[in-house]
Amino acid sequence: MSEWFQPSDHRILVVDDDPNIVDLIRLYLENKGYRVVCAYSGTDGLARLEQGDVHLIILDILMPDMDGWTLCQRVREQGDIPILMVTAKGEGSDKLKGFGLGADDYLVKPFDPNELVARATSLLRRTYHARIDVPPKTELRFGRLRIDTAGHTVTADGRPVDLTAREYQLLRIFVQNPNRILSRQQLLDLVWGIDYMGEDRVVDVFVKRVRQKLGPGDEDWAIVTVRGLGYKFETKG
Repeated sequence: MSEWFQPSDHRILVVDDDPNIVDLIRLYLENKGYRVVCAYSGTDGLARLEQGDVHLIILDILMPDMDGWTLCQRVREQGDIPILMVTAKGEGSDKLKGFGLGADDYLVKPFDPNELVARATSLLRRTYHARIDVPPKTELRFGRLRIDTAGHTVTADGRPVDLTAREYQLLRIFVQNPNRILSRQQLLDLVWGIDYMGEDRVVDVFVKRVRQKLGPGDEDWAIVTVRGLGYKFETKG
């Protein structure tokens, strides 16, 4: 692990109504040097989150007072803290729902605690320690779409577009590779990192979210689905 990444610099919130699962996760995370705070319900988790100083949330879905879906949505309304869902609900539709609500990764119970620690570490490194080179050109223009790569701001038709960190990174990869087909695997490697171990369909969910926030493309640009191959940021010039 690189010297610039120190587990002790990160505080992880574990939210699950099963004390045995919470204790297991806490034990493995603390053994790696992470600081851990525990919550046993969605309401308790939200209260602890509002106290601040949380860098990652490990979240169960099936909880009695506030389920993981609701808590995930509430977290996303407040910010971009990475979320790793750990749940017995392993159906594809459940995973897509989780990604659609803003989860960053998904692990199905029963799980290997060492894999959970590896995924948590991967999320933290990608979110807080990614070293992204800023291109010399700080403003990219495609008709009415503007991307300021220095300020990480986006406007469409003159209105600011509120993108999460990962949505912005996905758009940045697209606009820096105009008219080039990018496969799901390439996008996973470039945006989520080569150590990402989750579902590749998360790319489809995030592309859909970026399209919805940007609005429909125009004669100058469009995010195009290339069936069987991936996606392409199509533009003139």
